[in-house]
Amino acid sequence: MPVSALLCFCTCPDPATAERLAEALVGERLAACANIVPGLRSIYRWQGTVERADEVLLLVKTQARLLQRLQERLLELHPYELPGLVAVEIDHGLPATLRWIADETRLEPIPE
Repeated sequence: MPVSALLCFCTCPDPATAERLAEALVGERLAACANIVPGLRSIYRWQGTVERADEVLLLVKTQARLLQRLQERLLELHPYELPGLVAVEIDHGLPATLRWIADETRLEPIPE
């Protein structure tokens, strides 16, 4: 059965926040993996003004069926009023990697 996997991009204000979010999402099995990428410079429009910020990028691998739950949890945990979260479908990848994403984001434990 094909796995409908997503790669979610989320900006964070600092490495500590990104790590806290990653630990929660992976620990709660809403993500199989979260990568923290430092050194992001964001330029964006917020409330009518162009803003600039040094941020950290959090890359989250999950299943499409978990996106709504992941979004809800992120809104609870993220310090931003509006977290910058977008998700793209993973169209191609190693089948074993896609299966791993599915296995690690099961809400029930995998039988041994």
